[in-house]
Amino acid sequence: MLRYAPLAMLALAACAPAAQPPQGPKPAAYFALGTEPGWTLEITPEQLNYNGDYGETKIAVANPGARPSFNGERYVTDRLTVDVTHAPCSDGMSDRRYRDTVTVTAGGKTVKGCGGDVLPPGELAGTSWTFVSIGGAPVAGDRATSLQFDGARLSGSAGCNRFSGSYRIEGSTLTAGPLMATKMACPGAGMMQESAFFALMRGPVSLGFPSDGTLEITAADGQKAVLKRVI
Repeated sequence: MLRYAPLAMLALAACAPAAQPPQGPKPAAYFALGTEPGWTLEITPEQLNYNGDYGETKIAVANPGARPSFNGERYVTDRLTVDVTHAPCSDGMSDRRYRDTVTVTAGGKTVKGCGGDVLPPGELAGTSWTFVSIGGAPVAGDRATSLQFDGARLSGSAGCNRFSGSYRIEGSTLTAGPLMATKMACPGAGMMQESAFFALMRGPVSLGFPSDGTLEITAADGQKAVLKRVI
């Protein structure tokens, strides 16, 4: 019996399914948008999906692949042509800026807009934000939050009391305070997330601007608050 064991093992190996190559992360879609008339564009590895004229025009075509163009890429199909130019762009309805300027021609009509990564604001003064998370915990949905930068002062609420104070920025480091706050007691998560934010802001913090347009405020110990822009 022993002399047949290798043959049996070979037979089993032949029947086993072939090993599948590891699947890497799916490439992120590219988004662009424009105003007057409102339009959006999504570019995935498989398709170009265009919604124009405030949603009245819808075109979905196979992605033909990007052709190199001057400082960017070009996608050409029978129904849709897209030019992506790597030059900063404002969406025209706010002061939000994007990495790319995008031109779309669909059905003989050409529109212009912005796409790609959201760029950091030119300065924090004059911007408003709401909290997404503090110390790794999502903020409570039933408690309104805000953070405004006005000149040399900041103000807002982390879910309970109103606070305000001075701030200064040197490079990517922000130093605030001392922060003054009202003395209202709040039940539940509101007080906890406020305490976490005040603890985070006791010393200098670093500012980061991920490509999704959020603001990250990070303390020396790694504790972080994540905020999204109010436009």
